[in-house]
Formats: sequence, structure tokens, C-alpha cells
Amino acid sequence: METKAYDIAMVGLGVMGQNLARNMARQGWHVAAYNRKEDMPAGFAAVAEAEGIGVTEDLAVLAASLRRPRRLMLMVRAGGPVDAVLEGLLPYLEPGDVVIDGGNSFYQDTIRREQALDRRGVAFLGVGVSGGEEGALWGPSLMAGGSREGWESAAPILRSIAARAEGEPCCGWVGPGGAGHFVKAVHNGIEYGDMQLICEAYWVLRQAGMEEDAIARVMEEWNWGALDSYLMEITAAILRRKDPETGLPLVRVILDTAEQKGTGMWTSREALQMGVPAPTVAEAVFARCLSAMKAERQAASRTLAGPGWKSGPDPMERVEALRQALYASKICAYAQGFALLREASHQYGWKLRPGEIAMLWRGGCIIRARFLREIKAAYDENPDLENLMLAPAFAQALEQAQEGWRQSVAQGILDGVPMPCMASALAYYDGYRSETLPAHLLQAQRDCFGAHTYRRVDREGSFHTAWGL
Repeated sequence: METKAYDIAMVGLGVMGQNLARNMARQGWHVAAYNRKEDMPAGFAAVAEAEGIGVTEDLAVLAASLRRPRRLMLMVRAGGPVDAVLEGLLPYLEPGDVVIDGGNSFYQDTIRREQALDRRGVAFLGVGVSGGEEGALWGPSLMAGGSREGWESAAPILRSIAARAEGEPCCGWVGPGGAGHFVKAVHNGIEYGDMQLICEAYWVLRQAGMEEDAIARVMEEWNWGALDSYLMEITAAILRRKDPETGLPLVRVILDTAEQKGTGMWTSREALQMGVPAPTVAEAVFARCLSAMKAERQAASRTLAGPGWKSGPDPMERVEALRQALYASKICAYAQGFALLREASHQYGWKLRPGEIAMLWRGGCIIRARFLREIKAAYDENPDLENLMLAPAFAQALEQAQEGWRQSVAQGILDGVPMPCMASALAYYDGYRSETLPAHLLQAQRDCFGAHTYRRVDREGSFHTAWGL
């Protein structure tokens, strides 16, 4: 490692850490990098030398090599490893230094870490990084939260490496505390829903007899309209890819068990704890859990009966209705995510700006889509919008899509094709638009068996009935 003053240190040289360090170096920053000796990635030393990145296996050397105030970015596994790295770094940090956690940390951990480092005069940022390996190398979406002073110090570097959309960096400070990592978790929760919705549309057409190449053409056409998105684009490309060994579409030889890293689960759990309905996000998580039960599903397929018929129109006749269903369900998934952001902002005093957050997701991240500009416009028109579905443009889109949405979900049920996310999105829409729900009966049940009381529609106060049952 050269004895020169570096602008920033990258701590943790997994693929994401390596690519972010290379991205920074390509933007003209002097980057130092650290990894434990036993975990130093093979071949990175040569890449680092060629790109001017200084590498060390000694935290003291790393800290001494940085310009004051120091800026260090951690890209290590969430949880205990982050705390362990911080403990190792603390003896070398000084007031005014800035530590950036760019991993998928739980936002409550970020709040705790920021408070602990603040007592030592060290600024802490929790930055959600979206875009995967390619995004890290060529331009991710960055959602920063935590110390405002730390953000001002780190912003020139972070903005320089971020993806750009319409000439603007997809990078910004969203709020204090754990706001950045919370926004990233919600992004990932929406991503879970978006992916599952696309998979359900694919599966409806596949079960109706349409081949992958034909479905790819459908999704390419959809991608020219309101459904234009990165996920739609890559799905069409995936469906066209052939397996070189069998000649079959590659998706047919991939085992149907989906994995997950936990951020979708975090989003669903936080929604439950905050009392914010986010059923489409939760159903996407459950769909992955169900897919992992491969052996049980195989056994059940030989025991549990389905409808035994395939009713309804030719698959090509379903395409327009399914497009409407996918778009309407997508609106609901985003509405649930933004409702969760709204509630968290109120609870933690973060003062999140949903329209600005939508702009951060236009480039670099997985859910980047044309759709996000409409979300920004909705919040520009009404910054206090309670639910995205209430924005005039989205309310109209939901009304126009309603017939095809209902037809698609009903047809899937008749044919025994699981559509948990589309069905839950429709139930969410119908529940939200209902002036009256059967919860009055539910509350009566609670009062009957547990004396939990109820409120009346015609007077104030709490009441209990001696049901005598």
C-alpha cells in the first residue's frame, strides 16, 4: 500500500465492496481497501494495483492512510460482523470521521450504531445500496440516512458513483437515524412483490399452454407501455435464453425453489408491527417460503386434487386482461410500500419525502421503472397523499384495469393456478375502497369470548354486552 493520503476506505472486499471501490477509483477518488488476510479475494490485488486502489490487511495502516476527516465505507455482512468491524475500527477513529454502512443492515441496528458513534464524535451513515454487482460497479441507487454532517462529508463521493437518470444522480439523504436502511428495506419489499407479480403473469400464460418465446414477446410489448421496467426487460431476456445442454428454455431446467436474504421479511414484519397493511409484499415472501418446500409440494401434488380442467379463453385472449391485472397489482404493491414509508416517517420523525425517494429509484436499482415518474408527480400534486391509490392518475388507472384484473384472478382460481400476489392486491384494493367491512362482527366476537368491548356507530365510548352464550 502506497504511503499517500486516500480519500476513502472500503472495508470488506466481497463482490459488492470490490465493485464499489473500483467505481470510486474510476471517478477519480483515491481509494484504500481493507479485508482480513484470510478472506482476501484472490486476484483482487492485481486489479487494485492496475486501478490505483491501495490494499491492506491492517486496520491501523488503513486508518493512518486516510485524509482527515476520515471516510470509511463498510461492505460486510449485516448483523454481528458490522459490530465486530466497528469495534476493530474505533481505536483508530477521531471526532469528525465518517463511517458509512453500505450493507443490508436492519434499520434499528443502524439507529443504535449511529447513537453509539455520535457519543464519540464520529458520524455514522446507513446507506441502502441497490443495483447488485453491476450496479455497484457502474452506478447504484444510494439511499443515505443518519448523520446529516456525515452526509455532507460523504456526498461528493457517493453522488459521483451513483447511477444517473435524466442527468441527476440517483443518490440522496432521505432522513436521520435508520431512514436510509429502512427505505432500502421497503425498496426490497416492493421488489419482492414486483418480481412475484411478473412470475404469476408468466405462470398463468405458461399453464395456459403458451411457450416461453411467445411469453417473452408479450412482455417485450408490455415493456413499451406503462409496465416499462428493468424487471420486465430482464424477464423477457431470461425467457428467451436456451440451455446449451438440453436446448430447452433455461427457466425449465432451473429448480423452482426461490431463496431470499431477509429484507422482504423485514418489510413485512415492520408492516405488521406498525399496523400498515402490506399483504402483497407479505404474500411475495410467503410464495418464496412455499417454493422452498419442494419435497412437500411434490408429495402433495400426488395427493391433493385440483380443478381437473382448464377453462376460459385461448392464452392469447388472456394477454390484455393479464396486462391490466399486472399493472393494477403493481400500483397496489407500491401503494403498500409508500404507506409503510409514511407511517415510519411519522413514528420516527424522519420527514421522508416520498416523491424524492421515488426519484432515487429511477436508475441503478432493481425496481427502476417509468412508473416512478408518475409517483413523483402524484406526491408533487399532493405531498400529504395518504395512499398512492388515491392519486387521481392511479385511481383512474385502477378503475380502467379493474375488469381485466378481476377476470385474470378469477380465471386463475378456476384453473387452480396460484396467484397469491395478484389476488392479495385485489383484496387490498377492495378492502381499502370499502366504506364498511365485516370487522364489526369480528369485534363482537372478541367482546363475546374475551370482553374486549366495542365502539358503536351512534355514540362515543366503549361498550360491552353480556352475551350469555
